[in-house]
Amino acid sequence: MQKLLSRRNVSARQNLFRSIGHVKPFCAFLLLNFVLEISAIAQTNSAPRAAQNAAGDRVILFADDHAVLYRSGTKRVLQPLQRHPANPLIKGRDKPWEVAIAWTSVYRNPQTGRYQLWYQSFAGDAAKDRTRRCTVSYAESEDGILFTKPNLGLFDFNGVKETSIVLIANGGTSDRYGVSVLVDPLEKDARRRYKMAYFDFTRAQDGREYPGLNVAFSPDGIHWTKHSQGPLSRASYGDFGEPVPFSDETNHPWSIPLSMADALDVFYDSPRKIFAIHGKMWIDGPSGGMYWKHAMGRIESKDFIHWSAAQLVLAPDEHDPAWVEFHTAPVFLYNDLYICPLQILDRSTRGGVVDIELATSRDGFAWERSFRKPFWLARSEGEQFDSGSIFLCAQPVVLEDEIRFYYGAYGQGATGSDDNSLTTSIGMATIPRDRFAGLQPIARSDQPTLKQPLENVGQITLKPIRRSGMTRLQLNADASVGAIRVEVLDRNGKRLRGFAYDDAVPIRGDSLRHVVRWKSRAISDLPDQDYLLRIHLERATIYALTLTASSSNK
Repeated sequence: MQKLLSRRNVSARQNLFRSIGHVKPFCAFLLLNFVLEISAIAQTNSAPRAAQNAAGDRVILFADDHAVLYRSGTKRVLQPLQRHPANPLIKGRDKPWEVAIAWTSVYRNPQTGRYQLWYQSFAGDAAKDRTRRCTVSYAESEDGILFTKPNLGLFDFNGVKETSIVLIANGGTSDRYGVSVLVDPLEKDARRRYKMAYFDFTRAQDGREYPGLNVAFSPDGIHWTKHSQGPLSRASYGDFGEPVPFSDETNHPWSIPLSMADALDVFYDSPRKIFAIHGKMWIDGPSGGMYWKHAMGRIESKDFIHWSAAQLVLAPDEHDPAWVEFHTAPVFLYNDLYICPLQILDRSTRGGVVDIELATSRDGFAWERSFRKPFWLARSEGEQFDSGSIFLCAQPVVLEDEIRFYYGAYGQGATGSDDNSLTTSIGMATIPRDRFAGLQPIARSDQPTLKQPLENVGQITLKPIRRSGMTRLQLNADASVGAIRVEVLDRNGKRLRGFAYDDAVPIRGDSLRHVVRWKSRAISDLPDQDYLLRIHLERATIYALTLTASSSNK
């Protein structure tokens, strides 16, 4: 049987908020708190921020061209994640049930700032009880850096009663994998506020055992109750190259083409008002045999219990090296951009190494892979806990000036190494707020239509934007060695006096919140109608633009 090593279900990511249209007083309080604290709508499964927040601000990210009408002389550049100097934050192998730790889920309480982190603990043959071979462990922190593993006493391990284990396996044919926790503050039943998705082998109502999606619920993230039925979405499980079953066959119930596999990551898709899981999906090989490569699949649910049929949404293509497959593909929603820290698996190297690529989408179905190289988070050099495989948790913890991503990692590969000899821990990496990727000028533009070549100069013209009470523009940009100027054009592309290039106050320096100004005019002077904003770059990189609808954010 295909060896399915521990998995990292991150999940739980977004959207503490189901939909602004259904805001109750308590949810309204959460939204207001988010605007005031900018810190945490974040994590876990709350969507870090809506395209338009409660204050009416609109944030445009330049990780793709969704808001761009056209641009000249520019290129898009990735902002790689930076490892935290305190790594590893949680060390593996210091407990007998933590032979290998990897997949994680994290939640930061927006009111208290307290962190809760769940992670997979793989013990394998070290466990005397099959239900303890692969468990879910728990850690907590006040600052997101110093974590403790509390002795909860909920489940023993080989007779040791004081453990940090919060969920055990069913003890079926193979191991339970993953841990994807979502916090749902709008859940009316307090016992189900925390929701977990994971993979396990479960006996269905027909009495037969099947692999697939299982779920559990908790009031506090520590005391979990498994849902009585499972699996809620059956997964495919078999041998490499196994023939695809005929439509009338019943003797291969685990061979299910185009179904989810063992890695499942959940988040709340607020635009669709639905829970969604993205993860592994096996696709067939060149000769038609099953279990060739992992692609990305998606399933959905309104109630976290009844899930849709799996849908293939992304697969390796001819632009990839032949070895590329997706170990798993967690997704989160940031503003109005779906982001996937895609796990790029190379089975041919050191037992299956894994690096992280950044992929983006505007609907969660059609994906762009504009950043295949360099990796968003590459394996460390040398003999480090994360020099073999990285399993990034797609639950951003959004603070005022930075975004945190937690990740489990192995010092070796994830699909063919010896579990009992792994160096394994959990770390954290960050980027400055909203800086997933940016636009900067190309080194030289020398097209025949230019009167003279231009060096390190480019412009971005945005799609029409209605002023609608807009009183302030802010740029998230690095102009440390150059300058940025913003001009305003009418809807027909003509310049407006007082808002042209020469009227703009040059923006210099590196800041998340450069204020856009003109020498004698202000954006509030303009009538409420559509305009084109043109951003001129000189040796500078722009990551985001915030359109503020009130003057309170000074």
